[in-house]
Order: sequence, then structure tokens, then C-alpha cells
Amino acid sequence: MGKNQHVVPHNGKWAVRGEGNERVTKITLTQKEAIEIAEEIARHQKSNTKIHGKDGKIRAGNCYSHTEPHKN
Repeated sequence: MGKNQHVVPHNGKWAVRGEGNERVTKITLTQKEAIEIAEEIARHQKSNTKIHGKDGKIRAGNCYSHTEPHKN
């Protein structure tokens, strides 16, 4: 499982940051764009997203760490 991806406010813009990383992965103009990027990374790494509001508090997120059960 990869690192959870956080969408955080960043100098008047929005950023995607891997959990525990000091540097951001990507800076975007909108939160929506940052969420799309974070979700793509999280799906690929089988991790989760944590969406922060302008106040920095987590307000939402998605889990991509579980796989679909096999159907017979």
C-alpha cells in the first residue's frame, strides 16, 4: 500500500501531498483539480485520499486500499 494522498491549501492554491512528505507532489489552482490528481495517485498506489478544507481540517476522503472481492 502506498502513501495516503492529502489535498491541502497551499499559498492561495491547492496541493497534493503524500502523507509524511515535506514537499508537495503537485500544485493546482482549484481544489477540484487537486482532488482528481490525488484520487488517481491513490487508486494507483491502493491508498486513501484525505481532503482538507481551507481551515486545514480533514473534511472528506476516499479509500482505494481495498480490492474488489473475486466473483465466482
